[in-house]
Amino acid sequence: MAVLVTRRETFSAGHTLFNPRFSEERNREIFGKCSNPSGHGHNYVLEVTVRGEPDEETGFVFDLSELSSLVWKLVLNDVDHRNLNVDVDWLRGVIPTTENLANAFWMRLDANLPDGMLFSVRLQETEKNSVERRRD
Repeated sequence: MAVLVTRRETFSAGHTLFNPRFSEERNREIFGKCSNPSGHGHNYVLEVTVRGEPDEETGFVFDLSELSSLVWKLVLNDVDHRNLNVDVDWLRGVIPTTENLANAFWMRLDANLPDGMLFSVRLQETEKNSVERRRD
């Protein structure tokens, strides 16, 4: 029977939501106060869940300290205390919505975990708003 194991990490980052193809007015209409050119920030919560069978010798599905190291190496070292619009090479050209960030984080993590092990990436932007990408 497969078991789900989740590692929770936090980071802080700033961003501005805007589409360069839109006018300033259209960006304000779509993104509201989040389109402010001077930006704003969030204290994000990232939850990464892996799925698998517990190892008979260790009882682990995946060593959580190793998962934490991987999350920091592949994602958080690049985004923590950064401006997501300009400071992160692998996010260039991406509108840094929570949805797009969750997808980008998924791609980086899934490529570096055992095949099919990544089950979900959940990113909480505010107390009220979060996004989750899951393996179907």
